Amino acid sequence: MSDIKSLSREQLEDEILRLRALSQGGAALKVHNASDDDAREARYRALFEAIDDGFCIIGFIDGPHGPLSDYVHLEANSGYGRHTGISDIVGKRLREIEPGNADVWLDVYGSVLRTGKPVRFEQEFKSVARHIEVSATRIEPAGLRQVAVLFRDVTERKKAEAALRESESHARDNIQRVQMAMAAGAIIGTWLWDVPTDRFTVDEAFAAAFGFDPQQGRSGLSLADIVGAVHPDDQERVTASVREALAKGGAYAHQYRTRREDGRYRWLEANGRVECSSDGVALKFPGVLIDIEERRAVEAERDHALAALRTLNETLEQRVEERTAALVQAEDALRQAQKMEAVGQLTGGLAHDFNNILAGISGSLDLMKTRLAQGRVGEIDRYMTGAQGAVKRAAGLTQRLLAFSRRQTLDPKPSDINRIVAGMQDLISRSVGPGVAVETVGAGGLWTAFVDVGQLENALLNLCINARDAMPDGGRLTIETGNRWLDERAAAQRGLPPGQYVSLCVSDTGTGMSPDVVARAFDPFFTTKPIGQGTGLGLSMVYGFAGQSGGAVRIYSEVGKGTMICIYLPRHAAEDHSSDIPADAGPAPAATGVHTILVVDDEPLVRMVAVEILEELGYEVLEASDGPSALKMLDARPTIDLLVTDVGLPNGMNGRQLADAVRVQRPGLNVLFVTGYAENAVLNHGHLDHGMEVVTKPFTADVLARRVESLIRQ
Repeated sequence: MSDIKSLSREQLEDEILRLRALSQGGAALKVHNASDDDAREARYRALFEAIDDGFCIIGFIDGPHGPLSDYVHLEANSGYGRHTGISDIVGKRLREIEPGNADVWLDVYGSVLRTGKPVRFEQEFKSVARHIEVSATRIEPAGLRQVAVLFRDVTERKKAEAALRESESHARDNIQRVQMAMAAGAIIGTWLWDVPTDRFTVDEAFAAAFGFDPQQGRSGLSLADIVGAVHPDDQERVTASVREALAKGGAYAHQYRTRREDGRYRWLEANGRVECSSDGVALKFPGVLIDIEERRAVEAERDHALAALRTLNETLEQRVEERTAALVQAEDALRQAQKMEAVGQLTGGLAHDFNNILAGISGSLDLMKTRLAQGRVGEIDRYMTGAQGAVKRAAGLTQRLLAFSRRQTLDPKPSDINRIVAGMQDLISRSVGPGVAVETVGAGGLWTAFVDVGQLENALLNLCINARDAMPDGGRLTIETGNRWLDERAAAQRGLPPGQYVSLCVSDTGTGMSPDVVARAFDPFFTTKPIGQGTGLGLSMVYGFAGQSGGAVRIYSEVGKGTMICIYLPRHAAEDHSSDIPADAGPAPAATGVHTILVVDDEPLVRMVAVEILEELGYEVLEASDGPSALKMLDARPTIDLLVTDVGLPNGMNGRQLADAVRVQRPGLNVLFVTGYAENAVLNHGHLDHGMEVVTKPFTADVLARRVESLIRQ
C-alpha cells in the first residue's frame, strides 16, 4: 500500500471516487469480466480503509422539514470513528446525530450538491465536541444526490492555537504595562529565575524592594526567600500563581505587597514570561518589578467612590420608591375625590329632578283628594293626567340613568337600522323644527345589527335634539348609516375589539364643542345649556346604551364647524328584521277564554296593581311573593297558562332561576319578566328563550295587557 500512502489528500479523494465509480458502474463501461470487477472493488475497499482520515458518502433525502432537509450516511471507513468517536455511522441520519446544528451542515453540503463546486472548510462537530477539517465533493451524476466527505480531527490544533492566542494576549498586556511603567519611571527592578536550580538572580533595586542584601541577591535567592518577603496575606496567592504560570507557560503577571526597609509594605507587580524547553518543561523565568503603589491608591479611591455611588443609588432608589408611593397615594386620593364629586353631582341632579317630579305627583294627589271631598269630580281627570305625566318623566329619568350605568333592561333583536331611521324621519323633522333641514343617507347593503329598537330610537332622537340645540339659527342635520370594518388600530381608537360594525352617525353644522367639553360630554348631568333647559343625561344615556349593546359612541367636533356623533354597533349575522315593527301598539286587549296567570313579585303594591289590571281584563290571577312559594303553586295548579314574575326576588331564587326551574317540568310554559332594574347577565344578555319576554317598570296597564295577550296566544 506504499503507493496509497504517498498520495496527497486531494489525490486520495479523487482515487476513492474513481474506484467507487468503476466498482459500481461496470454496465456503463460495458465491462463484464467478473475478475476485473472484483479487483477494482478490492482496490477500492483497501484504499477506503487505508487512509487515516475519516471518509464517508452521504445521500440527501426529503424529510419532515422539507425537500433535501436531511441526509443519511451511505458508506464510511473506519477512520470516521477514529476522528469523530461515532461508531456504526452507516444508515444514520444527520438529524439523529447533530439535531441542533443540522442546518449548518445542510447549507454547506447542499451548496456542494447544487453547484458541483468542491469546498474545504473547518467546522465544529458540536455533538461530539470536536473541530474537524473537511473537504467535500459532489458524486456524479448529480441525480444521485450524493456527496463525498473527507475529514480529519483538528481539535488539538484548535486548542493549541487558542492557547497561543491567549498567551500572546497576556504577553501583549504585560508588554504594554512594562512600557507604561518605563514611561512613568515605575520599574524598580529585574529578576531571572533559573527554574531547575531554584535560583533567583536579581538586581540591586529588586533586592532593596524586597528588603534583601544586594550581595545576597546577586548570589541567588530561592523561591522560598522571595515568598517569605511577601505580605503574609499574599503569600499563598503568590505561590499558587507561580505554580500556575510554570504549568501553563507563557506570560505571567501578579500583584502583591512586599516589606520595605522601614517595615511597611508597598504594592508591586511582577511581570515575566516562562521559557520552556521543546517538551514543555519550564527552564527560565525572567521578569521585571513595577511599583504600583500609586496606581493601587487610585484604584482604592475609585473603589471607595464607586461604593459611595452605589450607596447613593440605593438610597436614591429608595427615595424614588417612597416618592412614587406618595404620588400613587395622592392620585388615589384625587380619584376618590373626583368620584365623590361625580357622586355628589349625580345625586344633586337626581334630587333636583325627582323633587320636581314628586312635587307634581304629590300636589296632584292632594288636589284630587280635596276635590273628591268637595264633590268636584269633574276636575279629577286634569290632576290625574298631570300625575301620570310626572310618572312618565320619572320613568324616563330612571331609564336614562340605567342606560348610562349599562344596567337598563334591553330586549335586542336583529334589526335593519336603515328602516328604523326611515320610520323616525317624520318624528325627527317635527322635533327639530322647520329651521333645520334633515337629510338621511342610508348605506346600501347595510349589515344587520342586534339591538333594542326602542332604546336605539330614543338614542337617535336624543342626538337629533342635541344637534338642533347646537344650531340656534338653523342649519343642516344629517343622519348617516354605514358598514365599518375596524382593524386593530381603528378599533383601539374607539375602545372596541377589531371586527365588523354598523355605524349610525348624526352630524350638524352648529357651534361645535371645545376639547374640554368633548372630554366631559358623556358625564351624567353635565350640560352646557342654561339651568332648566336640559338634564345632562341625554348623551350619558346614549353612551351607556351603546356600551351595553356591545358597541361604542364617539364624538368628532370642532368649534364653529359643527359636530358628528357616531354610534358603532356590532354586526349581527342573522337577517331577521322582525324587531323593526314596534310592539305595544293599539288598545289593551281583553282576555279571550279562561286563562290562569301566576303573578310573582315581592313588592305588595306592585303585585296588587298587576293582579287588578289582569283581573279587570278577565284573567284568573294567582299571586306569590317569592320563588319557593310560586313553585308550590305551579306544582299544585298545572292549569296555569302564564308566569308573570319580577326578576329580583328574595329567599335565594331570582325570577330567571324560577322560570328555568319551572321549565324543567313544563317546557311549554311562557314567561313574562317584569323588572325596573335587571342585570343583563340574569336575563342572559337579552338572549331570552322562545316564549319569554320582558317588560320594564313602571309599566302602563295597556303595555302589560298587550304583552300578556301576546304570550297567551303563543
